[in-house]
Amino acid sequence: MDGHFTGYASLFGVPDLGRDVVAPGAFAASLARRGAGGVRMLWQHDPAEPIGSWLSLREDARGLRVAGRLNLAVQRAREIDALMREGALDGLSIGFRVVRASPERGGRRLVAVDLWEVSLVTFPLQPDARVIRAAARRPPVTLPRLRPAARPLLTARA
Repeated sequence: MDGHFTGYASLFGVPDLGRDVVAPGAFAASLARRGAGGVRMLWQHDPAEPIGSWLSLREDARGLRVAGRLNLAVQRAREIDALMREGALDGLSIGFRVVRASPERGGRRLVAVDLWEVSLVTFPLQPDARVIRAAARRPPVTLPRLRPAARPLLTARA
């Protein structure tokens, strides 16, 4: 139980429920400037609920691929970890400021965005933005049962 997971926080070319479409390369400048350490991991986009840190954020052919670690010293992160492992929670969602966009099919084509945070959420605005793998729980270490060592009898001498 180490809190590590990976997923896609955004998919390129796929409209979200608000009809925004993220273009490939939209995160490049922001990621170069901020790096993974400059993007917060939140619960449900709540700035009062940081729950871990991002180890890597990178664009690939599919979208914004993320790898993160929940901080299991935080109670909420332990709860989220348990929910993710049983499959009850797997949504990811981005928090950003639009730098450049153009109109597209009743929505926007996001060409450049300033990524501020990526949240674990119950209902992502982009339905396919999901955790794809949570680290498997490590089985507890079982030590062999040791027999007590034979102790020599002590005798008192007068």
